[in-house]
Amino acid sequence: MLVHTALGRAEQVARHWHAAGCPVVIHADRKVPRKTYDAFVKALSDLPNVRFSRRHRCEWGTWGIVAASQSASELMLAEFPEVRHVYLASGSCLPLRPVQELIDYLADRPRTDFIESATTADVPWTVGGLDHERFTLRFPFSWKKHRRFFDGYVKLQRRLRLHRKIPRGIVPHMGSQWWCLTRQTLSAILQDPERDTYDAYFSKVWIPDESYFQTLARLYSTNIESRSLTLSKFDFQGKPHIFYDDHLQLLRRSDCFVARKIWPHAGRLYEAFLTDPAGAMKRTEPNPGKIDRIFAKAVEKRTRGRPGLYMQSRFPNEDWENGVTSGRYSVFCGFSDLFEDFETWLTKATGARVHGHLFAPGRVEYAQRQTIMNGALTDNACARDYNPRAFLTNLIWNTRGERQCFQFGPGDTQDINWFMAKDSNAQISVVSGAWAVPLFKSNRNFADIRRTAAELQRVESKFLDVLRSPYAKARTRIWTMAEFIEAPMEPLQSIIDEIGNKSLRRLAEVPKMEDLAGFGQFLQNLKNQGMHPYLMGDFPVTRDLGPQQSRPRKPYLVK
Repeated sequence: MLVHTALGRAEQVARHWHAAGCPVVIHADRKVPRKTYDAFVKALSDLPNVRFSRRHRCEWGTWGIVAASQSASELMLAEFPEVRHVYLASGSCLPLRPVQELIDYLADRPRTDFIESATTADVPWTVGGLDHERFTLRFPFSWKKHRRFFDGYVKLQRRLRLHRKIPRGIVPHMGSQWWCLTRQTLSAILQDPERDTYDAYFSKVWIPDESYFQTLARLYSTNIESRSLTLSKFDFQGKPHIFYDDHLQLLRRSDCFVARKIWPHAGRLYEAFLTDPAGAMKRTEPNPGKIDRIFAKAVEKRTRGRPGLYMQSRFPNEDWENGVTSGRYSVFCGFSDLFEDFETWLTKATGARVHGHLFAPGRVEYAQRQTIMNGALTDNACARDYNPRAFLTNLIWNTRGERQCFQFGPGDTQDINWFMAKDSNAQISVVSGAWAVPLFKSNRNFADIRRTAAELQRVESKFLDVLRSPYAKARTRIWTMAEFIEAPMEPLQSIIDEIGNKSLRRLAEVPKMEDLAGFGQFLQNLKNQGMHPYLMGDFPVTRDLGPQQSRPRKPYLVK
């Protein structure tokens, strides 16, 4: 047993092993205070088959853990000649099944070594960017205590192309440090004539406890099962999962002999597995795969989460979200400018919730001019503009199950442009140049209109560039105003179909369009004043369209 902290729990587990007839050799980390260590030794002094090995300073990723395993193994082999298998455990390991079942299991396999051992090309779990390099570079500095020196020395070796020579006859392997080796294999490793060479080499390997025994066992073992009898799970960052009281049933389903890491205050686990000799577990082959699915789901939920739901573990990392928003929504640019009471018409046609300009500079224009929306979202523009992305994602999340539609234009806050364009849930429909209709209807000085028109056209042009970007994922439809009013039924029908009309009937009529009589001349006047309104499309001066204008309509077939 390699013991570092929680010596009280380590004593409890050591007594459990000893009670089942297993001799125990304990290595206590040299960092444990002498007074605490002496009290620990005294507490176990009544057990005849418990020994304490020479102490080493153990720090993650360094040689000390291997040296501790060597010292404890040498003492075990010397003091207890009847031992056939040596099982390496830690102070935070907890036997899950009666120890006698483990003894019987190993007795049936007297020549089998249980040690996870795979080449670097075959393991997917290495984290930190060092696979084969951990065997070809030197690592004299602690990754945890001297990270700067560690990283700097690695970069220096790469720059100078310095490489270590791997000792002849060995092929580096990696795996879990929690092994169970036969006396024959373990003694061959510890008594190898080349041990000094191997020790000198592995002492400068990064995380040698995951490669020393895993590599050398391949030289001497006659039968290796490349798996550990200890259940240990790691998250996507390579950190071990810690088991708590609420994991009791999960651990029972694993059928494994030993599990780590157990929280030292998980009293329910220690009580269930150490004081219940029956263990309530079947005599069956250890099968950690039973709970792999649960852990895989937990990792996925932590790293990807639910679509459109942001949380602390992913929020700081761009593009880590599992979908920008949680549901589909529609954005209409220019429609409310071109049609009278467009929001009411769209609500009746689709059954969706249709808002005004959610990103208007003055206030958030919710549907029916509400001041508070689901999730206590206020209509305050300052609160919205503090984080427009969070505002939109919260709105879509809080109204899950209901399609949200809203108006957007060049007069609105533009900080949300790229966010919507990169969202595959967004359906963005644009009638370019329609922002000129309110200017045409306004009673303002023409010089002011020209300046405003130039600014709105510049803003909308940038927005259209964003929508046409190769990085845009939104479903986008763009019409110039001139081509849209030629046949508004077709584009409106396609938009309604995509939203999901509550009825299967085709549209019989379009919403009432603004009176555009004189609009062509208005555009010509802007040109005459030096402003070129090109986003409206080809709008001749003599072609003034209005709702009352009698002219033959283009034929439209309603199926």
